[in-house]
Amino acid sequence: MFSTLHSSRHRLPVLALITSALALAACSNASAPTLPLAPESASGFRTDLQTRHAEKYMAAAANPLAAEAGREMLRRGGSAIDAAIAMQAVLTLVEPQSSGLGGGAMIVLWDGKNVRTYDGRETAPAGATEKLFLQADGQPMGFTQAQIGGRSVGTPGVLRALELAHQKHGRLPWAQLFEPAIKLAEQGFAISPRLHQLIAADASMPRSAEMMAYFRNADGTPKAVGTQLKNPALAAVLKRIAEEGPDAFYKGPVAEEIASRVQGHANPGSLSVSDLAHYQAKERAPLCTDYKRWQVCGMPPPSSGGIAVAQILGTLQALETRDKRLALAPMTPVKTAAPAGLEPTPEAVHLISEAERLAYADRAQYVADSDFVPVPVKGLVDPTYLASRAALIGERSMGTAKPGTPPGIQVAYAPDRSPLRISTSQVVAVDDAGGAVSMTTTIESAFGSHIMVQGFLLNNEMTDFSFIPEENGQKVANRVEPGKRPRSSMAPTLIFDRQSGEFLATVGSPGGSQIIEYVAKTTVGLLDWNLDAQAAISLPNFGSRNGPTELEQGQFSPTLIQALKDQGHSVSEIDMTSGTQAIVRVKDAQGKASLTGGADPRREGQALGD
Repeated sequence: MFSTLHSSRHRLPVLALITSALALAACSNASAPTLPLAPESASGFRTDLQTRHAEKYMAAAANPLAAEAGREMLRRGGSAIDAAIAMQAVLTLVEPQSSGLGGGAMIVLWDGKNVRTYDGRETAPAGATEKLFLQADGQPMGFTQAQIGGRSVGTPGVLRALELAHQKHGRLPWAQLFEPAIKLAEQGFAISPRLHQLIAADASMPRSAEMMAYFRNADGTPKAVGTQLKNPALAAVLKRIAEEGPDAFYKGPVAEEIASRVQGHANPGSLSVSDLAHYQAKERAPLCTDYKRWQVCGMPPPSSGGIAVAQILGTLQALETRDKRLALAPMTPVKTAAPAGLEPTPEAVHLISEAERLAYADRAQYVADSDFVPVPVKGLVDPTYLASRAALIGERSMGTAKPGTPPGIQVAYAPDRSPLRISTSQVVAVDDAGGAVSMTTTIESAFGSHIMVQGFLLNNEMTDFSFIPEENGQKVANRVEPGKRPRSSMAPTLIFDRQSGEFLATVGSPGGSQIIEYVAKTTVGLLDWNLDAQAAISLPNFGSRNGPTELEQGQFSPTLIQALKDQGHSVSEIDMTSGTQAIVRVKDAQGKASLTGGADPRREGQALGD
């Protein structure tokens, strides 16, 4: 029995998750890891978005002003990366809590012939040591103690990555791409309900005079929704970057002020003008794996997102291969606040959550910056290995999974027991030549390090490293080292038809360590459940980071929750503030291709196209 819930314009093949519920030995139910709060608090509202359709091109971002900037570049004849650069510049202004010039990005790009990935992840300063986040007694710092100030700031990488991608795939002049952001910064934009809420909720903001002056009134109250917020300092920086290129950021007065503010903070870091001047973005080989009738391409290390999504899908495929006697209808109508009005079946949530437990266990053990540690990437996504991991999934939840032993291990590392970290934004675009991009961009936690320099915020990406460098004499793979890039969960993803090689979809999400859950859910929704882009995004979020089975607060029926508990799941209903965007290429009955797109109703984004 297959799902009948699909868009009449969506032509991806229907293929439900198929598996048997075999009672097999489960992994040890060790105590669950400590999980962080969502990187950004829930907005308190959900927008009932409809699937967008376009004939030529489309752009989507977590803020409508950014999406409009992307569409404007596409209307001018720009490429997908041109649109992404314009959207990133606007997000620096209108979504400062999530991303900006002071952060990093990972980009997966389709140029019509090849998939390319660009790594703009921040790097540890040359002066950083593996004891960066240890207190005098050898115990790890609390997160806020580590986050606020210069200690947590890594060398920003987003502009160098955008520069590298634009040099190879841009169509419009670099300077044009910053025009929408400069105009908005000079003329002002209205504070959105979401930004207002995050400003009001930030307890650390009073420690930053610059942030207080910009985001709050003289009496300390947050500026009201609809207030026109101007940022002339950021406009000036953007003008210099537009005219001079990224060197205007990485060298000269801007770089000098960044280094001075980081080193001079009460919680100082070591980021220097030399670190900024010598930063290099990297083009890396994409991680592409087969999943049923499709090929799914994502980021390699230092991101764990591409590996984890590939592992989850590969494990689900191994379950299907194991036994084809059961065909699950994975979607059931329920009365819920979700715009889609749908929820997965309990069995689908069970299987996907168990596959995610296995992936997160491997992530904590093996994945780090592959320029510093040997990551067994091929072994982690090897179908035979994933089949052995799938054999651990039975009728009851395994609780907490242990890492496996993939082929290709060269060095034994200690498990990373640091809490999973947290914030990000996402943009996707498809241009009129069929090129596509998925870019996840971040300053880490909400408002980053809380150091504001010339109208933009600096990241706190150093807290994505393990706070604990070693255990029982063994090093942790993701420990701090000079020049190293911290492990990320970012999972920008492109999907292709395996037989024809045609591009099918671009998808990605913010959400810190939960990004993997959000991208996996949306991908399964698109491919296995034949949902259109908006419906797949709007589905209630769920999954597991190798702790409790997490369900989006208020979006699941009591019947499903009880069914999971009956299978041994420890259920945690929490805010799961994804910000997923997706654009899907579809064909009508006559074979004519067009685009459908969606944005996440949990934030304020839009998909726009012509």
